Amino acid sequence: MELYSDTYYIQRVQAGDEACFACLVDRYSQSIFALVNRIVQNREEAEELTQDTWLKVFAHLSDFRQESSFSTWLYRIAYNLAISATRRRRQEYLPIDEFVIEQVIEEDVEQWMGQGSDKARLAHLETALGLLPADDRALILLFYWQQKTIEELAEITGQKPTNVKVRLHRIRKKLYVILKRMEDE
Repeated sequence: MELYSDTYYIQRVQAGDEACFACLVDRYSQSIFALVNRIVQNREEAEELTQDTWLKVFAHLSDFRQESSFSTWLYRIAYNLAISATRRRRQEYLPIDEFVIEQVIEEDVEQWMGQGSDKARLAHLETALGLLPADDRALILLFYWQQKTIEELAEITGQKPTNVKVRLHRIRKKLYVILKRMEDE
């Protein structure tokens, strides 16, 4: 049970009670670290980026206008830092021809995704996620793992909701292609 809302803690910090910032850190640190770690795929770098996220949030908390939820604003900062970090290092990922993606039938994806969730399938999915570009991996993780809405994802990524929907659709197809290739090997 949460004692106070994010808004309460934010207002307290903005009023000068910096100790209340620790409550926000406690509330969100694990999920921010987990997301960043899955994007950058390096624990030490994820720890550093999570710390950078909190430093940036603290420095700019006075700029937070509550036009979106605090968690959405926080995830946007973490997302941007993690994506920037992966772009700085030329990460290799599995290229998939656009023609191949276009040939994937949505019903096949739905059927494959609906099949059991045994350990082997989850391990393959984890490997497949690692083969996606960081921004695709981040979007799929935020949607399915953090259960962010399309509107929240649009705010986090700075894209229009329709673009987010299209990207999620294409990413699912990419995952399907990767997973089918892994299955065939």
